[in-house]
Amino acid sequence: MVAGLAIEAVVGWPEAVDKRIGHPIRWFGWLVERTERLGNRQSWSRSARIATGGFVALFVVALAGWIGLGIQLFLPAGWLGLALMALIASSLIAARSLHDHVADVSEAFDAAGIATARYSLSRIVGRATVDLDEPAIARAAIESLAENTSDGVTAPLFWGALFGLPGLFAYKAINTLDSMIGHRSARYEAFGKVAARLDDLANLIPARLTGILFALCAGSGRAIQVMFRDAGRHRSPNAGWPESAMAGALGIRLSGPRTYGETTSNEPWLNSGARDPSGADIRHALELYRRVVIAIAFILALLGWADLT
Repeated sequence: MVAGLAIEAVVGWPEAVDKRIGHPIRWFGWLVERTERLGNRQSWSRSARIATGGFVALFVVALAGWIGLGIQLFLPAGWLGLALMALIASSLIAARSLHDHVADVSEAFDAAGIATARYSLSRIVGRATVDLDEPAIARAAIESLAENTSDGVTAPLFWGALFGLPGLFAYKAINTLDSMIGHRSARYEAFGKVAARLDDLANLIPARLTGILFALCAGSGRAIQVMFRDAGRHRSPNAGWPESAMAGALGIRLSGPRTYGETTSNEPWLNSGARDPSGADIRHALELYRRVVIAIAFILALLGWADLT
């Protein structure tokens, strides 16, 4: 997992490879889309759609885990097998891609102005961005960075370190299911219920570890205080931990009301009473994020060394 993280951080997912074979996440997405079309019948009862969605979710996760296991068993022993496993693992870790997408928003403020910042933000969040001012753009970018540090970095490495490629593949299948069908909309509320609960369960430990790492890497007792006080206020049982820790570490407020399409969600503030963030705070959040990724790599390397000895 350390080698996979290093490869992704340095190289990312090469564009030439993406054009030739696509990306594993899109493969999962294709499978979820096809099974959802077949199984999510609006004419069925709510309980039938929950059961069918649960079967689809478990099938996709089990299939992903078995594929990961098959690949792992097929790999040769020794350094070649390790290198190939690291290369495969790197495709399911998002340390560099997350950093670069959020950095695009930060750089847009400096180089091109708020309109370009809104556009860059629209590529990484689901909320409406067309009317957002600078504090709202900065808030959304920092929230996305904090939450996805858990979903895209800590959690894949956590499950990969525990169970190898089967754990990594299964987790990314769960995460993809949640992002595609785990919504509280009329279409997905029933069908995606099991997928959403699986995602909550899979991220339970990684989200809290991420929050703790944000606080420790910031050297901020305030971040610890805000995290334990405000994490439970978030609508997600997990996202509130890294987001509230980030808010406390930077001395800003996050969350609050936001708009998704035509729907306004009146979320409570995290670190209420603190100032609104600015474009400069995105850079500070990215600096903290880089320290956290390095800390994760160090911890995994230390655990691996302890296991070898």
